[in-house]
Amino acid sequence: MTFAASSRRVRHGVETGVQAGIVSAVLRLPAAVQRRLAGRPVVLDGLTLDPQVQLLLRLQRLGRVPVPDTVGPVAGRPLLDDQAAVMGGDQPVGVVIDRTVAGLPARVYLPTVLAASSDPRPTLVFFHGGGFFLGGLESHDAACRMLARESGVQVIAVDYRLAPEHPFPAAYDDAVAAYTWVVDHAEDLRVDTARLAVGGDSAGGNLSAGVALHAARAGLPLAFQLLIYPATDPGAPSGSKRLFADGFYLTQSFMDLATECYVPDVAGRVDPRVAPLRADIPPGLAPAHIATAGFDPLRDEGEAYGRRLADAGVAVEVRRHEGLIHGFLNWVERGDAVRAANLELAAALAAGVKAR
Repeated sequence: MTFAASSRRVRHGVETGVQAGIVSAVLRLPAAVQRRLAGRPVVLDGLTLDPQVQLLLRLQRLGRVPVPDTVGPVAGRPLLDDQAAVMGGDQPVGVVIDRTVAGLPARVYLPTVLAASSDPRPTLVFFHGGGFFLGGLESHDAACRMLARESGVQVIAVDYRLAPEHPFPAAYDDAVAAYTWVVDHAEDLRVDTARLAVGGDSAGGNLSAGVALHAARAGLPLAFQLLIYPATDPGAPSGSKRLFADGFYLTQSFMDLATECYVPDVAGRVDPRVAPLRADIPPGLAPAHIATAGFDPLRDEGEAYGRRLADAGVAVEVRRHEGLIHGFLNWVERGDAVRAANLELAAALAAGVKAR
């Protein structure tokens, strides 16, 4: 490492820490002050945006926080990591281990309750969001720490290949390979295959749904799927995409770039591996918890996938967090409603794999 690179890293860390401190300070203000700073209530589609979320969005606009999709995939990746560090905060967990899964970088998170035991563990294989062209182990580190700690479940996060360098089906193939590898190496990883789950947010929710479908067809063990505001039909229009196309973190321009990067071939965008909403639902598909956000462009397709599963006889719970936006998993504890939603995700995971 050169001195210049080291200096940049230190300076970057200081800036991130300062921003995180500002966010924390603002959220400690009295509720009435936060409400005034946030501005007039935002009401759309019969829903009211959570005032703390509205305030944080306003802070981002006032601070001219760079938007990853405006600078391109490569330059956008460190921006997403930085934003996740600001919003994720410090999330303690028992043990964190870097390792390799199916030839891919991975990170294992062990809650304290499991770290001292050699018994097989309830486990979540986690795939991060980021539109298939952003995100990785760092962007979702705080979220995975929180999920492991609050659920009492071992979390294995997998860093799949990103577009546009690696377009479809690279991410899908990596996700399937990683899950299969975990099953094949369950003893080494101390995974209880009877309490094995797959999950992820956004693009990661898309990959998780695809893995669950594959597992049912292939007869792989899978107890549960945790789909957090999943993209289930990326190339298709919807009412929520029209309503929330701009101003609520995830934008239409970001979604367009994600689709163009991951599936440049327009005809491929209806492939069920890209659009699980269009897939045939096989017998034996694992039960699912699908979380959506009221002010999220992906809301309608996530909920449509829930109806699709229910119509096929799959046990599914669809939970809309009405006042929240896309990306609330990465905000972890930034705001009362965000904290409650993420604790609910952890509880759903624990119940899904019978961890508690």
